[in-house]
Amino acid sequence: MTNRYWVSVVAVALAAAVAGVYVARNLSQPAVASLESGTSLPRPKVLADFTLVDTQGAATSPASLRTHPTLVFFGFTHCPDVCPTTLALLASVQKQVAIPNLKVALISVDPERDTPLQLGKYISSFGGDLIGLTGTPPEISKVTRSFGVAAARVELPGGDYTMDHSATIFALDSDARIVAVFTPPFNASTLSRDLARLAPVLGNSRG
Repeated sequence: MTNRYWVSVVAVALAAAVAGVYVARNLSQPAVASLESGTSLPRPKVLADFTLVDTQGAATSPASLRTHPTLVFFGFTHCPDVCPTTLALLASVQKQVAIPNLKVALISVDPERDTPLQLGKYISSFGGDLIGLTGTPPEISKVTRSFGVAAARVELPGGDYTMDHSATIFALDSDARIVAVFTPPFNASTLSRDLARLAPVLGNSRG
């Protein structure tokens, strides 16, 4: 047999091996859930590190959000409509879906007014198992960049101000990685169905 024959055999075997590895890797990947009201990411997004504080003043980082899935929303306690409406919806969904230890986290985009105490009083009014997070302006800027959230202060007549911000809900898995993104308008029933589809991924640490 010629050298050309053996080169061909080796080439075919190598191609088959590479194809086998590719197929095996794809089979081992969890299927991307098809969602009605959001987008499921093909690969979880790892968050850049940040340090915030919870309503008790305890330091919180992405590592603190591990071991449980979390729905994250950015807002502020002086928000007149979008924030309270969305948080009430999330608290309702949290009770409806059968996802163990699912948390809801509000990250403030208004650190000047949203102290841990103020944030704690605010989230307690929604009745769910909510986490409130705030921090210094540089840390808030860092976390909004990590999530890809827009937030800007808007001056109002009389010296007051409000905050314009993205009204996006992020689904984090139990490794604190973004696995899905939901944008308004939100509906409790639709969101609950989508979270049920995401349940295997939300609880899949290191998936």
